[in-house]
Amino acid sequence: MDINQLRCFIAVGQDLHFGRAAQRMEMMPASLSRFIRLLEEDLGVRLLNRSTRNVALTQEGVEFFDEAVKLVTQFDELALRFRAANKRGRKILRIGAIDSAAQGLIPHLLNHFMQIYPDTDIHLSEDKTVNLIPRLKSGWLDMIFIRPPESLDARLDMRLITRETCVLAVPVNHTLANRDVVSVMDFKEESMIVPERRTRPHSHDLTMNIFKSAGLTPHIAQFAEEKQTILSFVSAGLGLAIVPTSFRNINSEGVTYISLSIDEKVKKLPLSVAWLKGNDEPNVMALLQILSENKAMLVQPL
Repeated sequence: MDINQLRCFIAVGQDLHFGRAAQRMEMMPASLSRFIRLLEEDLGVRLLNRSTRNVALTQEGVEFFDEAVKLVTQFDELALRFRAANKRGRKILRIGAIDSAAQGLIPHLLNHFMQIYPDTDIHLSEDKTVNLIPRLKSGWLDMIFIRPPESLDARLDMRLITRETCVLAVPVNHTLANRDVVSVMDFKEESMIVPERRTRPHSHDLTMNIFKSAGLTPHIAQFAEEKQTILSFVSAGLGLAIVPTSFRNINSEGVTYISLSIDEKVKKLPLSVAWLKGNDEPNVMALLQILSENKAMLVQPL
């Protein structure tokens, strides 16, 4: 098994079509098929079900696909990290951010940073908190913008930035779609799309606590992790969702966002920045300084 075989398998797994995948990989379909076959023979498992009309991942293929994507991503990041380090006179700042921060805070923060430090290369990775923390601890990232974990690793420093407000995402044809503001009593009977607590504990707890503050229990129609999946479910009419206000920056057809009035006792979504203790790299310290000095202006869009 080599990295090129993994790239070929990922291309087919994404397109589920040998012709399109081969075109993207700039190779002949027969050669691509041979790479996949050699990979399957090496692993001793079938990764793809093939027919004259369809290509589909097997159960083993689905599991292998996820791991292959992670491995190739790490491989590319390693190469990029050391190639970029050789650029004369340019520094690298590797930032990880949850989707909410990537949509709201980060663009405004980096705009300020690049005006002062234009010779810095920014590498931004968007992922969930549970995935970003290990990458920070292992040195893949210099700093991360996350929901604070329940317990903080002693090797990390963390600073609370703000608590994000939230909105209600509804289908554009929903009876509430024309409202400017709603409370939980307005949608207490509605089905809800809720994030899994295992991967998004703060967002999960926020929905549950908003209902609990009114003595209610939500009718959960679906659990979903990714922001685009949640919004797709809302657009399809499968339920409503309580999401960070920064989601308004996402172009999602078929979804309307309504301001949400909640009990003051319900804690909003915390957003924090974390970095390794002892990391006094100038770029890290400079970004933290800019964030501290411009906090009131930078957190306004959240």
